[in-house]
Amino acid sequence: MKDNEKRFEEDIESHLINHEYRKLSMQGYDVSKGIYLDILVEFIKKTQSKSWERYEKYYGDEAPNKLYRRLEDSISHHGLLHVLRNGIKDMGIDLFICFFKPESELNPTLVERYEGNILGVTRQFAYSPFNNNTIDMVLSINGIPFIAIELKNQLKGQDYRNAMHQWRYNRDPKELIFRFNHRILVYFAVDLYETWMTTELKGTDTHFLPFNQGSNGSGVSGGAGNPQNPYGYTTSYLWEDILSKASIIDILHRFISNPKDSKKIIFPRYHQYDVVKKVLADVKDNGVGQKYLIEHSAGSGKSNSIAWIAYRLASVHDIDDKPIFDSVIIVTDRVVLDSQLQDTINGFEHRAGLVEAIDDKKRSRGLTEAINDKKRIIICTIQKFLFAYKDFDEMEGRKFAIIVDEAHQGQTGASAKTLRRALIDKKVAIKEYAEMEGIEEDEVDDTDELVAEVLAQGQHSNQSFFAFTATPKNKTIELFGRRNPSTGKYEPFHVYSMRQAIEEGFILDVLKYYTTLQDQFKIVRTTRDNPEVIEGQAKRVLVRYYKEHGFTIHKKTELIMDNFLNNGQFRIDGKAKAMVIADSRPNAVRYYQAIQEYIRNNPEITSKIGVLVAFSGEVKLDGKSYREAEMNIDSDGHLINSDKKLRKAFRSDKFNILVVANKYQTGFDEPLLHSMYVDKKLHGVNAVQTLSRLNRVYPGKVDTFVMDFVNTHEDMKKSFQPFFETTYLDGQTDYNRVYDLRTKIHSYMLYNDQDVDLFAKIKIDAAKKQDDKALGRVTSILKPVTDQYLELDEKQKYEYRDLLRKFNHAYSYITQIVRINDKELFKEFMFISYLINLLPKDTAEKISIDDKINLEFAKLKETYKGSIELEKTSVDLKPEQSVDAKRKPKSKDTLQSIIDKVNEQYMGQFTDSDKVIISGIFEMFMNDPEVKKYAQYAKENNPEMFIKSLFPDKFKDIALRLFTENHESFEKLFTDTSFYERVMDAMAKELYKKLRK
Repeated sequence: MKDNEKRFEEDIESHLINHEYRKLSMQGYDVSKGIYLDILVEFIKKTQSKSWERYEKYYGDEAPNKLYRRLEDSISHHGLLHVLRNGIKDMGIDLFICFFKPESELNPTLVERYEGNILGVTRQFAYSPFNNNTIDMVLSINGIPFIAIELKNQLKGQDYRNAMHQWRYNRDPKELIFRFNHRILVYFAVDLYETWMTTELKGTDTHFLPFNQGSNGSGVSGGAGNPQNPYGYTTSYLWEDILSKASIIDILHRFISNPKDSKKIIFPRYHQYDVVKKVLADVKDNGVGQKYLIEHSAGSGKSNSIAWIAYRLASVHDIDDKPIFDSVIIVTDRVVLDSQLQDTINGFEHRAGLVEAIDDKKRSRGLTEAINDKKRIIICTIQKFLFAYKDFDEMEGRKFAIIVDEAHQGQTGASAKTLRRALIDKKVAIKEYAEMEGIEEDEVDDTDELVAEVLAQGQHSNQSFFAFTATPKNKTIELFGRRNPSTGKYEPFHVYSMRQAIEEGFILDVLKYYTTLQDQFKIVRTTRDNPEVIEGQAKRVLVRYYKEHGFTIHKKTELIMDNFLNNGQFRIDGKAKAMVIADSRPNAVRYYQAIQEYIRNNPEITSKIGVLVAFSGEVKLDGKSYREAEMNIDSDGHLINSDKKLRKAFRSDKFNILVVANKYQTGFDEPLLHSMYVDKKLHGVNAVQTLSRLNRVYPGKVDTFVMDFVNTHEDMKKSFQPFFETTYLDGQTDYNRVYDLRTKIHSYMLYNDQDVDLFAKIKIDAAKKQDDKALGRVTSILKPVTDQYLELDEKQKYEYRDLLRKFNHAYSYITQIVRINDKELFKEFMFISYLINLLPKDTAEKISIDDKINLEFAKLKETYKGSIELEKTSVDLKPEQSVDAKRKPKSKDTLQSIIDKVNEQYMGQFTDSDKVIISGIFEMFMNDPEVKKYAQYAKENNPEMFIKSLFPDKFKDIALRLFTENHESFEKLFTDTSFYERVMDAMAKELYKKLRK
């Protein structure tokens, strides 16, 4: 049995020439021109005979050489990919270099031209006029080499790594055939078990990506590699599928992209090619009205996958050669996706208006016009449907493909419901309703709001949903997944798991280098006043007091800066960046200020450090107002006052630390992010999305680092595990849950059916024509309900509000899945929607105890350092079924008792060195004879005057006295100048606030 590399070559060649490839030798190949010119001329004569006749009349015997010259010039100016797609023009004559398969077969000439493409396979391809090197296998299209393959055989001691080494070290990128986008578009390194690829040779910097199916096959849960193939080679999918005539010409036509203003060729990864292929096959088989949940890991290239699927859906035809969809709507909140999608799609087809992006400038009116004008591909946010849908034309006969980006967000609320309702084919819905009611279609009054609501419910036969997410929730799976009859579980249509992405090196493992620290502190009461307060609220205030304390922020800032300056900043060849996750907008401002202060106090070691802050709205802190747009300033003194500017600034070498509060924790792709410092409780999807900001790969980026001040490693494992492989839903929502919730609401007897009917009648009549009393009448109906609500005790109020919210959420969600033909239930939904907004909010008195407490001890204890390992298994989620309120009783207790409970929760083994220096200074200052004088200073002066001018001398006096009394605890004040400055500053700020009170 032959088992050498030559036999491997022969087997691949044999398959290809038996499947529409022509075997080509080196004879006929012009190595100096990088082309089989005779083959190209043969193709043009066969498919464009009249054009070639004109060309020969013009150039005579020189026609082939002129063809080559014009071809070479066009490739040099525009790239091979552009020329293959658009052909060349010479002296008014159009010549096409390749023909692609038409979506429709109605035009036999186009089909015939596609069939005329000549695919060639050449073994031991001698590519250079300067040496005798050969490539194992080269594929050509109409005489132009465009794919190169190096084969290795483990049986002879070599594998794909040796092939990659060959491409990097033995192939000169300056050779004609290897120039970027000039001849070869993709290079493969293949052995018996794995396939890797790259689109550009850069010598030792050549970067290869795996092109494998996954250990269990493509589209299902698993790890890296390929499954066993009982019928042949493990890697035979490459030549049997990808390199088949239909597939490779399709990839040339509709997959490979050359992004605008980018010297980069994007060839689809295997999972991307596979999901597009499988989605299209299913659409052709099953038509419109289906749903597709695509669970692809963060960093898996979802943006390109969405672009490829959108482009294909916009032109896919059924077996009768009719378009399946009229429009493709991409729902996304990612601004960056707009331009990326447009650039990718326009790269395939240069046609004005093919993609219509509804940005903030166009507003909802732009969406209305795009829908009514039947634009092929529309990109918008889901919220725009709330304002645009009323002006939509009738959707009779129209069919929509709706692609949802980040499907775990916002798909169960009013906006998602409005989207579905706005796009229904009313004629079809009326027919279904009439059949359900046993009446004639012309008897259905679709102007009746009750009827219109029922018509809009459920899933519609003119809408298909394609939902992308890396972190599906239980509702996401039920809304967009498919039920497997054999298991009874809802599951994704296609999977590219986090595990596979990590093992293949497409993303980094953000849990590999993880350090957790635990807050340990002790708070003391400083006054005789010991009031009774609400326990839960007081506990939160006490913990917030610690977290916002100047000492705490400065201590954590020291740890952050020490770690980043000594480790993080040197990663990725000195380009690494960091993100600080604050738990609130005020704390984001505090961290930003503390880091800036650290930079000012340590200029020698922070000369290359720049910090930005990101939060929404306005923050008021210590009597001052702060806005993100006014705080970030570039090196030229200009404000960084937009999202685009901030992203660009952070990408530059001027800034490398970004402090955020509820911003940029999702949808923010910065590959240079290496370190993350977390000071916020994270859970579930939010934890995965936040930490995944680190996972993007970049040349020289080999790891990431997380320092977590709040969450335990067990917390993180619990959050990440459901999304490591495949996420399933075991069971389904009980659709009758809405009735169970309604029964519980009725048990409180705050309103009756007559109230609901009267409310609904007034509201529905007002929808047709509203008089000046309608709004007053509907709110008056609800007043007795709110009055009776106020008579309930606190526990009952909480439970009642919780039931109302659960009822409305359940109704909104369930009616997106199924049609509930119950007008009375819809009336109650409308009634409760108004009632919730009118019920008085919880008016618990705000607790103010800052002037009654002080921080005595504080330290940070390292509790975990290492890798958080996830189990290689899929997870079953459960549908939400509870109707009971999860009541958290508002018990009261004394302030001292609550302080004791908080101290017990955060207790550590404290020593004198852990004593908060500020606490000692504060105590001595408050007992100082001059305290009244400084209280007056605080009341009469602004913070800057007090902190910078009035307080420093007093601080020095007190610090010296304390140092004399307790050398160990206060030694650092006089051995670390920057620490002295930070403590003095923090102390001054704390005292200023307290003295003004």
